[in-house]
Amino acid sequence: MAGGSRSVVIAALIANGSIAVLKFFGFLLTGSPSMLSETYHSISDTGNQVFLLVGIRYSNRKANRAHPFGYGKAQFFYAFLVSVLLFGIAGWESLKHGYSALMNPGHGGERADVILAGINFTELVPVDPFWINVVVLLGAIVFEVYALAKANAELQRQIDAYDWSGIREAFSKTSDVTTLTAFTEDAIALAGAAIALVGISLARFLEMPIFDAISSVLIGALLMGFAVALAWENKRLILGESLAADVEETLQSAIAEHEGVVHVDGFRTVFVGPGEVLVTADVSFDGDATADTVDEDITAIEEKLKSLDDRVRIVYIEPEV
Repeated sequence: MAGGSRSVVIAALIANGSIAVLKFFGFLLTGSPSMLSETYHSISDTGNQVFLLVGIRYSNRKANRAHPFGYGKAQFFYAFLVSVLLFGIAGWESLKHGYSALMNPGHGGERADVILAGINFTELVPVDPFWINVVVLLGAIVFEVYALAKANAELQRQIDAYDWSGIREAFSKTSDVTTLTAFTEDAIALAGAAIALVGISLARFLEMPIFDAISSVLIGALLMGFAVALAWENKRLILGESLAADVEETLQSAIAEHEGVVHVDGFRTVFVGPGEVLVTADVSFDGDATADTVDEDITAIEEKLKSLDDRVRIVYIEPEV
């Protein structure tokens, strides 16, 4: 899973880093509120991938005395930082700039002149800047479709592996927050580029700049909404979510059906990292069992649980005779 997640993040990083530069260039030429919002969007997306890569790298550290179950939860923490620091800030700045453009229509070009420090780059470009923005946004859409396809392929692999009904169930059950974040971010980036394209096109052909400003507001709202949704999804894992009830039932039944087991007195699971689950169980064994046979049974149970679900990495069985 880690390898698939890493490739998803790297693909998104390359795409977002490239289009962030192009979107900012388009904004400098036109002062379009939508293009500035999309610039914020792509910059935050790029920072997002950096944070996720740091999380992946940090989570690969070996377990030690201070962290006996490893550093897997680092990915949950860094994904949470992405939602709060990057998308929250980018969404707020986009929303604020779009609102300012709504209240002061027709001032986009003046904003661009300030940033350009008096240099009129528009005169240096032989093509109408509007069409440059169109090409940039179309290119962004192509990049995002590619990155979304990579993230979707990894998510679909997990859906097939764990027999989930679809993307909606995957969102509520997956522990791979890296792929989850990349998938959602790419989908929203695709929507944002499409909104910006529609906004600048309506503003141009209807000669109503307000559509450009409205697009900027919508992009900001989209980013802030994603920030809240992503933070909520990471909360469940940071707090220590268990496996789904049906999966727990299957694992508990496997223990109960093992020869020599009289009763399962307690059973708990918790994610200690993406795709890494800790299982603990209090198990009553047959009164005639010896210490050696109980030890053999525990080893067999551990192997059985790991074979039933590849996310089960650590198993603790507390025997009761």
